[in-house]
Amino acid sequence: MKTIDSRWIRRGGILAAVLALAFLVWHFTRANGLPDGIISGNGRIEAVEIDVSAKTPGRIREIVADEGDFVKAGEVVAHMDTDVLLAQRAEAEARLAQARNAVEIARTQVVQRQSERAAALAGVRQREAELSAARKRLGRSETLAREGATAVQERDDDQARVEGANAAVEAARAQVAAVDAAIGSARSQVIGAGSAVDAAVATIRRLDADITDSDLKAPREGRVQYRIAQPGEVVGGGGRVLNLVDLSDVYMTFFLPETAAGRVGIGSEVRIVLDAAPDYVIPAKVSFVADVAQFTPKTVETESERQKLMFRVKARIDQALLRRYIRQVKTGLPGMAYVRIGTDARWPAELAIKTPK
Repeated sequence: MKTIDSRWIRRGGILAAVLALAFLVWHFTRANGLPDGIISGNGRIEAVEIDVSAKTPGRIREIVADEGDFVKAGEVVAHMDTDVLLAQRAEAEARLAQARNAVEIARTQVVQRQSERAAALAGVRQREAELSAARKRLGRSETLAREGATAVQERDDDQARVEGANAAVEAARAQVAAVDAAIGSARSQVIGAGSAVDAAVATIRRLDADITDSDLKAPREGRVQYRIAQPGEVVGGGGRVLNLVDLSDVYMTFFLPETAAGRVGIGSEVRIVLDAAPDYVIPAKVSFVADVAQFTPKTVETESERQKLMFRVKARIDQALLRRYIRQVKTGLPGMAYVRIGTDARWPAELAIKTPK
């Protein structure tokens, strides 16, 4: 028996791989009777969820929105207890009044020290005048003493008076310096008291913001999905109270194999058919295609393993359409998403857009 040529074996392997790839593409395009350029994937309707949370720790006083209620953006849905915040605000207001009083006292002290400085300067001038008079008297005494017209003791007494007057001038000047220092200290107290006023005002503003935030508001228009906490419960800062679902931002998440996901681009047309409403075909557009496969193959990657790679895709439903049927929109519903990946592909008649009247 002749040995089979290895080249024919390799060619046979390549042919088998091509056939397998062709079969895979056919499976996702024609297995369900879809024309070329249309692929499908199983998915589920989802929507953006938002948690309404308490900004600061506290007790829930009241929840005014029930499960299933539609709320508008900015509408109050719950109230937190504000007794502690109101008490803290009253304390801050008392501190503000105290700080303002301290400012007035410090300013009064500045004025008082300035008056003391004026008096000290007057004292310096008086002592300087006394020193000048003492020096003149000493000059006369020295002249008379040299001529023998007066006693030497009188000259010595006048000399002592000059020295005493000079010391008095130095003391008066030192008093002026001390008053200047007191004025600087009083002005610093004014600045410190003013800073205390600013701090108290800032505290009041913060507490006012916390009191305002105690009225929990819906950040978006949506429907209350469920209560996470109940009135009377204590929640921490950031504690969730309600969960909302934004029904104007609805999409279907589904998965496609890598052979199909590589041909799907942002904005590609999608038709959605829900299991709960098979008679309707909802239009949508691809808004997201994952960059990374959801199912990672083994370390030793084979062709069959590569075919198991799946990529997550999102198809967003038009907001105008959602608003028309906002009260009928439900999340979590399973269905099929059909994507057009071929520019020349035509939608089959059964996938023509059909929405509720």
